[in-house]
This record gives sequence, C-alpha cells and structure tokens, in this order.
Amino acid sequence: MLTRNCLLLFLWFVFDKGSLSLVRPPGPPLSRSRLGKENPRSLAGSMRNGASGIQRVKRGWVWNQFFVLEEYMGSDPQYVGKLHTDLDKGESEVKYTLMGEGAGSIFTIDATTGDIHALRSLDREVKPYYTLRAQAVDIDTNRPLEPESEFVIKVQDINDNEPKFLEGPYTASVLEMSPVGTYVMQVTATDADDPTYGNSARVVYSILHGQPYFSVDPKTGIIRTALPNMDREVKEQYQVLIQAKDMGGQLGGLAGTTTINITLSDVNDNPPRFSKSFFHLRVPESSAVGSAVGRIKAHDLDIGKNAEVEYNVVPGDGDNMFDIITNEHNQEGIIILKRLLDYETKKAYTFKVDASNAHLDPRFHSLGAFKDTATVKINVLDVDEPPVFTKPSYEMDVYEDSPVGDIIGAVTAQDLDASNSPVRYSIDWKSDLDSYFDIDPVEGTISTNELLDTESIAQHNITIVATKLSNDGEGLSHHTQHVNQRLGPVLTSRVAVTIHVLDVNEFAPELAIPYESFVCENAKVGQVSECVCVYESQRLCPKSNHTVQQQYNTAGIVTLQSSFRRHSQKIYFLPVVIQDSGYPVQSSTGILTIRVCGCESDGSLLTCSAEAIFLPVGLSTGALIAILLCIVILLVIVVLYVGMRRQKKKETLMTSKEDIRDNVIHYDDEGGGEEDTHAFDMGTLCNPKVIKEKLLKENRDLFRRDVKPDLKTDQNQPPVSQDSADICNFINQRLKENDVDNSAPPYDSLATYAYEGEGSVAESLSSIESLVVDTNEDYDYLNEWGPRFKTLAGIFGEQSDTQSDTTTTTKNRL
Repeated sequence: MLTRNCLLLFLWFVFDKGSLSLVRPPGPPLSRSRLGKENPRSLAGSMRNGASGIQRVKRGWVWNQFFVLEEYMGSDPQYVGKLHTDLDKGESEVKYTLMGEGAGSIFTIDATTGDIHALRSLDREVKPYYTLRAQAVDIDTNRPLEPESEFVIKVQDINDNEPKFLEGPYTASVLEMSPVGTYVMQVTATDADDPTYGNSARVVYSILHGQPYFSVDPKTGIIRTALPNMDREVKEQYQVLIQAKDMGGQLGGLAGTTTINITLSDVNDNPPRFSKSFFHLRVPESSAVGSAVGRIKAHDLDIGKNAEVEYNVVPGDGDNMFDIITNEHNQEGIIILKRLLDYETKKAYTFKVDASNAHLDPRFHSLGAFKDTATVKINVLDVDEPPVFTKPSYEMDVYEDSPVGDIIGAVTAQDLDASNSPVRYSIDWKSDLDSYFDIDPVEGTISTNELLDTESIAQHNITIVATKLSNDGEGLSHHTQHVNQRLGPVLTSRVAVTIHVLDVNEFAPELAIPYESFVCENAKVGQVSECVCVYESQRLCPKSNHTVQQQYNTAGIVTLQSSFRRHSQKIYFLPVVIQDSGYPVQSSTGILTIRVCGCESDGSLLTCSAEAIFLPVGLSTGALIAILLCIVILLVIVVLYVGMRRQKKKETLMTSKEDIRDNVIHYDDEGGGEEDTHAFDMGTLCNPKVIKEKLLKENRDLFRRDVKPDLKTDQNQPPVSQDSADICNFINQRLKENDVDNSAPPYDSLATYAYEGEGSVAESLSSIESLVVDTNEDYDYLNEWGPRFKTLAGIFGEQSDTQSDTTTTTKNRL
C-alpha cells in the first residue's frame, strides 16, 4: 500500500509540475488516496493560454483519509490534518469550510489555513469514523471556487478495553471417574478493541486456579479434565478461575477473568453396605399381619437413583413369616409380618437379608458384586392373650316347655399362654335381656332359666363371654358381667351360641278356613273336586300376611258316585276327620260344604244357582258374552249417531243462542303464508249465504254484509263458486275493490258478519247494515262508560255538534 501511494504521488508531481501541496500530520501509513474534483477555473485558464488539443486537467485539491488517535489526553486540540487547494496563493483570498458529522462540535477547521483539529477526546468503540465534507470559497464573495468534496476521519484504535466474559460466572458438570481430556465446557471472552489493527483484540486463555484437575485451551477456551479418576465421594465441587488476556498474552496486555463452578456428577461406583452384619429385633406375638416389625438400612455413598437399594429376604427360616420392602424416602428396609406369630409355637426366627443396587453401571462390574448381606434375628415376645374357644360358634337344641334348669349344652375356652390362667364364663346381658338362659361360670354349661315356647320365639341367639383371670380371681361370681378392677386388665373373648326351640305336638290340626267346595252334576267316580288346606292351631294360612314359619298340608275331595242332581239335593255336608303324625297324636273334625253345580263338558264350572235351570238348553257362557257384546256395540253406535246429529244442529259463527259475544280473533300465531291451508280455514272466504242467493238470482249483484253498500257496485263482477279452487284470484279481486272503496269500514283483518244477530232477540248489534244514520242521536251517555270510551265519546260528540254529513272512511284491507 505504501509503495502504491508513493508511486501515485510521484506521477502526480511529474505531470502536475508540483502545483499541489499536501500537509498531513504524522500518523500511520496512508491506506487510501483520494483525488479532488476538477477545478473549472484552472481548466478555463489553460484554455485562455492558448493551449490546443486535449490537455490534462489539473485537480483542484487532493487529500487522503485522515486519522485521529482515540483517547487523546493532551491539553491542546489534537491536530488532524490540513486541507489545501492550488488556487490558494497565500494571499488570504480563499476560505475553507467544513460540514458533516461532528463539524463544529467535534472537528474544527481554520478557515484561512485549512488546518483541521479535534476539539475533544474520541472513543473508537463509540464511533469508529466520521464522514465530513469540505469546500473552498472566495473569502470576499463566498462563491464556491471548487465543488464540495467528501473525506473520512478515522479514529485510530488503542488497547483501552480488556477482554470480558459476558456470560460468567459459569456452571458445568462432568461425570466422576472420567478419563483425562473429557470435555467440560467452552468459555468465550470478547474484546471491544479493533481486531483488524494490531493485537489489541487477540485474546489468549489461561487457568489461574483449578489445577491440576482441569486445563484450558489457550486459543479456544475449551475446558477439559486434567486428572484421572476424580471421585465425587471424595470431592464434589470445584471452582476454576479462567483468565483471558489480549495483545496475544504479551506483557502489557489487558486481562479479564471469570469463575466456573464445576460439579462432579455421580455414577454408580459404590455398592450398598450394611452398618453392621447382625441385627437383633424383638416383636410381640400380638403384632398384626402386614405391620412393620423392624427396620434395617444399608448405606450407599452414591446419590440419586444410584443410591436406590433393593432388599430381599434370603430363603430360609424366616421367608414364610417375614417380608422386606424399601422406604423410597430414606432407602430403609422395612420388615413386614406375613403371618401371625405365636410365642407358644416358636419363640425366635433367624434369616438373612440382601441389599443390592437397582441401577448398575457395567463399567464397574469388575469391582465385584454390588450387594451386601446381613443376618436378622427376631425374638417373639410373649403377650398375655385372651382365652380361645374350641369352636368359632355353637348350635344347640332344646324342647319347648322344658323344666327350668335343664342343661342344653356347654362351651369351652382355654388360655393358650404359658401361665394357663383359669377362665370364667358369662352371658352377655344384651343378647339375653329376658334371662331365658344361665351358664355355669366354671364349667361353661348352659341351662334354661325360663319356660320356652316355640310359638313365641323359635330361636334364641346369645353371646357367651370367656374371661381370663389371674390366680387370685377364683372367687369371682358368675352373675357379674366384668372382673373386679383389683385384678388388673381383663382379657375376654366372645362366641355366638344359637339355641333352637323344638316344637312339641300339643295342638290338633284344623281346617284353614270354612271350605265350600262343589261337585259337577256330570262328575265321574274318583274325580277330585277340590283340595283343602289343613293347619294346626296358631299356624297361619297362605293368604295371611304374618311372617311366622308355616307348615301346610293339603287334602283332595274325591267323588264316590256319579250323576248328581241339583233338583233332588243341591248341598252336601261332609264331615272331615283331621289327624297329625306327632306324638301324642292330635285330631279334630271339620265340616266341608259341597254344592252340586252345573259344569261344562270339560269340567269347568258353569253355575251353582237354581235359576240357571230355566235358561235355554245349550246356551253356553260364550254365547252369553257374545250377546252382551253386541248389545254394547249397538248402544255405542246409537250414542255416536245422536252426537253427530246434535253437532250438525249447532249454529255457525257467532249464532249460538247461548253466547252472543263478539268473536275474538287471536294474533299470537304467525301464519304460514298463502300455501298454509291448515292454520286458517280458506272456506270462510266464501259466504255460503251469498253464494246461495247468487244461485237463485244470477243477475243480482253480490253484496257484502261487512261493508257499507255502494250504489255503484260493479255489475261485471264474476260469480264466485263455493267449489272454486282459485282462491288467490278471488282474494286479489277483493283487495282491488277495497283499495278504491271509500265507504269500507276501517277493518284490518278478515271478518265476516253475515250471520251476526240471526235468531237473536236483540237482532244485529253491528252498525254496518245501518244504511241510514240518525245524526240527531245523542251520544252523551258514552261519557258515563268510563275512560275506555273517552275517545269514542269525543268522536260522536263532534259529529253531533257539527251536524256534519261527512263520514271519515278508511280502506278495508283483508
């Protein structure tokens, strides 16, 4: 670059004959040369000198890129450079002006000499360069001598910024036992100085603290492990101090530091270990199944899932009685009881327990098995237990009316503890409120205390309480329901006893009800006519609603002859002897009433009354039902016919003699349009009475009862047929008539008054048919009808006062 610039300067001096003078301050080599624009005045001067042909045009002024040193600390303004034009002859005729970035505030120019100075210290990191414009003008006229030109003032960098770690401090982790050179992380420092000039921004990394465990690459800042087999269990946290220095690490460079906190992550390199090889536990024999009877723990130096321990009971003496589970919170082994303990059966259990890791690392299999074994001995502690009955429940039988004091049965309970304490028996008073039974407190025999009756209570459910006593409780009375407090805690057990009261044959059987049976006149010998129910006294029949247990016996009545006749004898009284099979045998006699009845050929009952004899022979029940059904049908037809006749006689719209009120038309349902023939009866559009009169006299004009008659009725109106289907044309025609009819009343709905008042004593109440209006009528009485008729009274009152013949009409729209 320097050679090229020197060559350009040399050529310029050769061809320009030294007309340009350039003054620059001392500084770095020129990186760029810049030529000014052509000077028109010089070009015109050469033409006036008579030069012929094409000549080289002189450039008005030439300058290079200027440099200014940043962070200048001098007392005087810093000299930047000098601008000069060849038109300046040193006679103070040229004035230099400066414009652009920082002109006047940061940079200033001597208008006479062209010297440029920086007024204050500059920072390249804030703004690296400034673009300005300069121009030479006539000092007297301010006329530009040359076109405006642009140049750059670049701020020259100095090493005034140290490297910085923008993201520090850092945290990182690496697995323990990692090999040397394992990547940890990379740090990066930035330098705000100019990286294209000198070594101010060339950073070198080094480690100040953290050796010999870690190292850093001086160029890239990558941190790696430098020591093998670093154990987390020995040391887990490391703090490394990294330095970044510019100027390539040379003396005088600026430096910045950051801290990196490195944690060794755990791997499963330690097996669990029991704190001792033998554990001794004591468990009461009363412990419940599923309860925790002891805890043991194997310690693992690892953390997290690498420290999770699995416990197992080694098959042997205790695997059927005990199990072990892991507490997930503290990794303890909880020993669980699987079956009930019995001190009298076995007093101690000895077994082994294994502790192993759940998650193994294959890299450390060579270190051996990752488990440990310990021995557990459990001593069963004797507990004073309540007595135990020989059976879970007892059932006993006793006959009713047994003498008081008869022994029914006995219960047995014993103390299984080593002390073999005596047992006392009692009856829970809540289960035998009436004291039907008693029990021997020592022997456990149950006897009756009251006479029992199976008809009253057939089964008794009582509870027997067995109480274990100490040796000083032999004299405890059997009437007490609890042990004296002086004997200490009471241990009791209970058992249910069911006592069935057996029935004794003391009542004779009887008929359930006074039976009345029948026999057919055409019955055959040996035919069963009916079955009867037999019960013993105080027993219930099937139709009873009582819940007492029932026992039923039935007997059938068999005929011994045939061809019974109601004319000779219609009722038979049959004595029936009833005898049971109990001991002693009980019997009674009942009377069965048997009627002779007429039956069908299949044996079904027809009638037992004597009046049935006079019925025609061969008239069966089915025939009678058919006759009755026909009579009912005829009655229904007659009722329907009469109802229809009465319906036809009903008067039509508003002609009922019972109701002479106006027809109220509801507008709460929206119509379905012209095609809706269901919501509105289209037949009402046709006046049957008008149609009838039209048929009688075709030349007579149709008139409307709901409209004031008009003398100028259209004679060419087409006839309307009642059976016509073109209702639409009829409606359109009526609409056109009403649009031009000035005498139509102000109706806004289709209403016909063709039949209003017919058959009424008061005749029609409507004023539509009134062709002559009495204008002299007094309507003052409307004022007495209340506020609702105020408007109507005002209208007719005005007509009465003015005697006006003019009637206000409105269009009648259908």
